[in-house]
Amino acid sequence: MFHPKPSFESQEYGLHNQNLNKASCSAVLSLAYQSLGVIYGDLSTSPLYVYKTTFSGKLSLHEDDEEIYGVLSFIFWTFTLIALLKYVFIVMSADDNGEGGTFALYSLLCRHAKLSMLPNQQETDEKLSTYGVKKTAETWQSFALKSFFEKHPKFRKGLLIFVLLGTCMTIGDGVFTPAISVLSAVSGVKIKVTGLHDNYVVAISCVILVGLFSIQHHGTHRVAFLFAPIVTAWLLSIAGIGIYNIIQWNPRIFRALSPVYMVKLLKETGREGWLSLGGVVLSITGVETMFADLGHFSTLSVKIAFTFLVYPCLVLAYLGEAAFLSRHHEDIQQSFYKAIPETIFWPVFIVATFAAVVGSQAAISATFSIISQCCALNCFPHVKIVHTSRKIYGQVYIPEVNWMLLSLCLAVTIGLRDTNMIGHAYGLAVTVVMFVTTCLMTMVMIIIWKQRIVTAAAFLVLFGSVELLYLSAGIFKIPKGGWISLLLSLTFMSVMFIWNYGKLKKHEFDLENKVSMNRILSLGPSLGMVRVPGIGLVYTNLAMGIPAIFGHFVTNLPAFHQVLVFVCVKSVQVPYVKAEERMLMGRVGPQEYHMFRCIVRYGYKDVPHENYNFENRLVSALVEFLETEGKGKDEFGDTESENIEENVAEHMFTLPDREEKMVRSLKEIEESFSGSLEGHPNLNDESVQILKARESGIAYILGHSYAKAKKSSTIFTKFAIDVVYSFLSRNCRGTDVVLNVPHTSLLEVGMIYYV
Repeated sequence: MFHPKPSFESQEYGLHNQNLNKASCSAVLSLAYQSLGVIYGDLSTSPLYVYKTTFSGKLSLHEDDEEIYGVLSFIFWTFTLIALLKYVFIVMSADDNGEGGTFALYSLLCRHAKLSMLPNQQETDEKLSTYGVKKTAETWQSFALKSFFEKHPKFRKGLLIFVLLGTCMTIGDGVFTPAISVLSAVSGVKIKVTGLHDNYVVAISCVILVGLFSIQHHGTHRVAFLFAPIVTAWLLSIAGIGIYNIIQWNPRIFRALSPVYMVKLLKETGREGWLSLGGVVLSITGVETMFADLGHFSTLSVKIAFTFLVYPCLVLAYLGEAAFLSRHHEDIQQSFYKAIPETIFWPVFIVATFAAVVGSQAAISATFSIISQCCALNCFPHVKIVHTSRKIYGQVYIPEVNWMLLSLCLAVTIGLRDTNMIGHAYGLAVTVVMFVTTCLMTMVMIIIWKQRIVTAAAFLVLFGSVELLYLSAGIFKIPKGGWISLLLSLTFMSVMFIWNYGKLKKHEFDLENKVSMNRILSLGPSLGMVRVPGIGLVYTNLAMGIPAIFGHFVTNLPAFHQVLVFVCVKSVQVPYVKAEERMLMGRVGPQEYHMFRCIVRYGYKDVPHENYNFENRLVSALVEFLETEGKGKDEFGDTESENIEENVAEHMFTLPDREEKMVRSLKEIEESFSGSLEGHPNLNDESVQILKARESGIAYILGHSYAKAKKSSTIFTKFAIDVVYSFLSRNCRGTDVVLNVPHTSLLEVGMIYYV
């Protein structure tokens, strides 16, 4: 394997998260400041609608204020336990090389417990520097859990579906957050302009939403610097207003922080008090997007921003609004804006409107991050992914998803026109995601952290019971808006599962129909064709073996290129792969056949881009491989070879690290040697042939495949493959576009996969 040193690629990709964690104090504080504009906008705008949604049912207020005290107690302890204790101090410690979110936790588990559903996983992948699996003493709990999933493949598939459910609910947040935040903020103007019709409020909200989604292509980095001052001003404003309301209306409101009031609320109000918890959970709606957006910043910066600014400001805001409500029961549906002092109403209203826009940014950024991960892990159709920052690794923009979210946001805003109904759908989505994260974290504690079963069970019981309590209340809100959340998540989950199912079935077809090596060898070095000058790159989904599309060439075409390279572009269950570890080079068959294999590995956060000169990198890697062939250690070994039974092994070599400069382009290769390349003592004959072939040109051969269900398949399989998967394949971005293949050198081979 050739390890080219990072140059232009690593410069384009920018800093990795592991470098960010080692950054100076000023850099960490700068990232903490930026994180306010991207991560905490969603969480910080919750006071706009929490009390309003909580008291939207039949829960009524009495003179003794027990209901207000009980709701405030629930908000405080939920915010403290879930947001501060669970997410900031525990869950964020389980980041995957700086990446967060449901799929990041799943990726960690896949590497440590062999749960991956990705094809083409090899032992050499475990030697990547970002793989991060350390050999530690196995506990019986960890061994038992791993063995259970290894023995029961159906449970591995069930875990994937469970993860997809949480992922799709998070994507739903990207729809509900902009709708409820902007609509809640704009509706505040009706307090001063009493005659304003609801149609105008909805229209203004829609204009703001269109503007928000229209600036997404500028990237998170620019948006963060624009939005961070707004969120800072917003947090300080609501904290100041909270302090004012506490002093002005009810200084004894701090008594509500006692957990006794939670018990009193449920005991005295019964079913209505329990159902009101569907509104209380909205106080922590941004915590999952906070974790999902972790890759945009560093873990330390996110923790600092939350602990020292976001948490105290929001607690003061909820205390202040409860103090106001305890003296103004009649203003329950407009309590936030009514609690603002008259003299500063309009400045706060303007800041609130801008803050609502910022709050939407957190969910949008999280959706981009999650879908980019899903694409890499074969769980979402190919879409255009743009890497927007050269400084911060992991900041992406997805145009198709951006406009899809805008359409859904407008549909929800115009269709419902009611923040209470949107809040019910939002609360259900958030609760499901949090419970999925709790279950995955329990597995992480057992399998990766090697914690005792008692510790993991305590974590599951403590946080899982709280989340199930809120989930049970949210389920009863399904007829009142929660059905929208279920509909969206089930739609996305169906698309993801069918796409993943189709990809796996196509890979199984490739494995079953790969060309026998004996057949290739029987044709002789010319492969039964005229070998013309040039290099032919045959793209395949197989990391080992000869793909079926090559059999079509051998059978039907009279000529092929002098040098043949089977290229497998695959995803690895890590967030990113360093440039020097990206390519694995190896030889296929005897030397005189001039056939090679190149495995190109990408992490689920890697984004191939147009500035990456793949041709020159591949030729450079091939020359380096040939010059050091036989000197490196065969890392694959006989266990990875598909040709053991045929006694013809395909060898893949990993070269030792070299201190001299690695050539990175054809021009650099040629300039490194003076005079004629032929017969040069520093290059062997085969390397010279490779360079000559490069001068003749490179052709790309891709399989243009169509999947069809077998006649014996079930009705569900036929519908999934022939209708849904076929529709998605025709309308997503093609493989040639994803791989940035030049069309002037492209040759596609049509194939039908019967799965």
